[in-house]
Amino acid sequence: MMDFGQEYYHMFDGHGSGKIPFYMTYPVRNSFLEEAEYERDCRRLQEMYPRDARRIQTLVEQECDKMEHEGSMMFDEYPDRLLFRMLCRQICRALQDDEEMTWNVIPDRDHPLMQLIEVMLTQEMYRRRCRYRRCRRRY
Repeated sequence: MMDFGQEYYHMFDGHGSGKIPFYMTYPVRNSFLEEAEYERDCRRLQEMYPRDARRIQTLVEQECDKMEHEGSMMFDEYPDRLLFRMLCRQICRALQDDEEMTWNVIPDRDHPLMQLIEVMLTQEMYRRRCRYRRCRRRY
């Protein structure tokens, strides 16, 4: 459980001695530790993915790493759907080249594998967009 400094808020209700040390008037939230905790929690849950889904997640993360820069489609307010689907097909082709994967799929949008890739890519992009917005406010 994350600690947001809740134990200090009881001093602000007007009861008690009324004198608060200056350093306690504004409890400091350690945003960097919170972000690291979010990341660890996400990784722990992703470890529960089935083997094939973990492999897909690895490829999705690699593609998102390439896109994680200022001005990228990932951070657009309305990402381009065509580019998004092209990226999903690219991930599907990379899966076909992987000798560990047993799926041999033509990248068709209605195939369950393509739908899984779209969902995982959407989730990863959402997670990175949220992290980008939270971190951008600190500087």
